[in-house]
Amino acid sequence: MSDSTDVAALDALPAYAAIPPMGGPVGALIRGLDRLFATLAVLGLLAIAAVVILQIVARVALPSSPVWTEELSRYLFIHMIAVSSGLVLRQHRHVGVELFQHTLGFRAQMALRGVTSLVLAVFSAIVLPYAWTYAQIGAFQTSPTLGIPMIYIFSATAILFGLSAVYGALGVIEAGVAFVRGSKEHT
Repeated sequence: MSDSTDVAALDALPAYAAIPPMGGPVGALIRGLDRLFATLAVLGLLAIAAVVILQIVARVALPSSPVWTEELSRYLFIHMIAVSSGLVLRQHRHVGVELFQHTLGFRAQMALRGVTSLVLAVFSAIVLPYAWTYAQIGAFQTSPTLGIPMIYIFSATAILFGLSAVYGALGVIEAGVAFVRGSKEHT
């Protein structure tokens, strides 16, 4: 995709979704984290596909199929969702109801984005200790077929809320910067 196509795609997005990314060392760190979580999500998806293909081939071609494949694919799916949750928030790709945002000016959209990101960050930060407490319950259990400690599986809730809190706070900062800069870059 060329730069002009990227710019056209960015212009096609509502201002609410098209907050310019941060620059400098902080921006580089955030982009690095984004790449890390995107890579983990892609690896999780590839692993799910491999496990499901193994399950299908085993059911068709072998006398019996391994019992652990369904459990592993479920755990991979849960963790894939957890590690990609922050990216979905950052790129504003989650499911949302947009009834009136398009009628607002750029600064009002940024203020709304900042408030929703703040609510999400605060909620996630409040829930995070409870998610970790829930994850610790799994320290005393193992999965039925794989035999791994369930704390690794239950930790997906803590990962999800931790990343939601971090990326929600990041959304507040980015919306605030875009609000201060105004709509010069989006007119």
